[in-house]
Amino acid sequence: MLALTRWKIFLVAASLLFGLIFTLPNVLPAGVLPAWAPSQRLNLGLDLQGGSYLLLEVDTAALKKERLTNLTEDIRTKLRAEQIEFTALALVGDTIGVRITDPAQVQAAYTLLNNSLGERLLGGGRDVSVQTAPDQRIQVRFVSQAANAAASDAVTRSIEIIRKRIDALGTKEPIITQQGATRIVVEAPGESDPEKLKAVIGKTAKLTFQMVDNDVSPEDVTAGRIPPDDELLANDEGNPPAYIVKRRSVVTGEMLTAASAGHDQNNAPDINFAFNGQGARRFAQVTSENIGKPFAIVLDKRVISAPTIQSAITAGSGQITGRFTEESAHDLALLLKSGALPAPLNVVEQHTVGAELGADAVKAGQISILIGAALIFAFIVLAYGLFGGFAAIALVVNGLMIVGAMSVTQATLTLPGIAGLVLTLAVAVDANVLIYERMRDEVRGGRPPMSAADAGFKRALTTIIDANVTTLVAAIIMFQFGSGPVKGFAWTLFIGVITSVFTAVLITQVLIGWWFRTFRPKALPIT
Repeated sequence: MLALTRWKIFLVAASLLFGLIFTLPNVLPAGVLPAWAPSQRLNLGLDLQGGSYLLLEVDTAALKKERLTNLTEDIRTKLRAEQIEFTALALVGDTIGVRITDPAQVQAAYTLLNNSLGERLLGGGRDVSVQTAPDQRIQVRFVSQAANAAASDAVTRSIEIIRKRIDALGTKEPIITQQGATRIVVEAPGESDPEKLKAVIGKTAKLTFQMVDNDVSPEDVTAGRIPPDDELLANDEGNPPAYIVKRRSVVTGEMLTAASAGHDQNNAPDINFAFNGQGARRFAQVTSENIGKPFAIVLDKRVISAPTIQSAITAGSGQITGRFTEESAHDLALLLKSGALPAPLNVVEQHTVGAELGADAVKAGQISILIGAALIFAFIVLAYGLFGGFAAIALVVNGLMIVGAMSVTQATLTLPGIAGLVLTLAVAVDANVLIYERMRDEVRGGRPPMSAADAGFKRALTTIIDANVTTLVAAIIMFQFGSGPVKGFAWTLFIGVITSVFTAVLITQVLIGWWFRTFRPKALPIT
């Protein structure tokens, strides 16, 4: 096992080269290394770099209310399309009730709604339950499985949309994780303004295009006589102060394929947009059928613009004008491009970690690593002499490989990650202790030095692998189910265990083999 084969020498040289090449960018100023050299650096976490922390909660109650409102409008639209007369369409609690005027049409209405409402669930069936009730009534509600699935899907989609929005801000390596059933943790290293972060990621940014209902007079609005399929929305431009618009959206923001800030013919900031095929067809149909009528561009239930349709818009693109500044137009385009949040986000907790505090944490981490490494080096050299020196060399290569591997994978180093690094060095020494103590036992059993050293590696290897496999399993579990700093610790530990076994076994083995070949000792220096 101590034979100096070419593949062992190659692996040792390659590991040292890998560690040096990918660690140097982290310790040398930018621009010092040649252009061909790797430039990946470790990303520092929130606790080391400073930044903003937000704990958000998805408003599932608002999501549920919106879904029930949309379902109510679907019922209204489908019954009218089939010319089924109805009254008393209303939402009571979680149930939508409607009374069919003609008893002969009750069965037809039930069949229509039962076959067309909602979507299919993965396990079969639909997410909407339709039932008949006395007095020619039909009741519609979401099944409990659908409500849970919608909430879970809203959290998952919110995480992806938040990630897109933060990436567009230029924040590197944000940590966005789910906490519990409905909460989301956002850590944005380097972003010192949590209010800006909240403004970008917390805005629902739900864009809809809805027709304006000009048949409702101001007197009707004042008296509260608003048709059930209309709604009153505030106007951001202020004149008129509000619009009566159809509840049914002509086109929604989900159909956008592009959104960018630009300037109109008067050089005022605006937003250019483009629809997908479905959105372009629907927009073309509606604009061709409503020439001369206004339509409202609605963002989060506020009318930001209400232009009059001059001609059919068939190109599938257009402009949104309003009282935009350069910054607000850019931010809105960013929000539209990244997609609308499925539900509002409520801020549960927020705080900022200052850059100075992060710098102090980095210094403390560096000191802890240096002290830990020095103590480990001192112990291993004092306990095992020359072989302890070989183990110390393997530890240095191990540290280089860990930093190099984390740089290649663009891992985020956190304060717990530094703790994982120190723990890894101790684990690496533990493997050498097992090997060297086994060598001592073999010498005491009467084996010659080289045979004892060879047996020490062979017989300790099983124990080393068993011990480190359990640590790997623990690291995988922490990484899978942990969040934030726990994941940082787990990832550092995972990489460290693999490199520790490699360096503690192979590098010390090559160094001891070289020592035996060069000096041909009569005794081991550790007995």
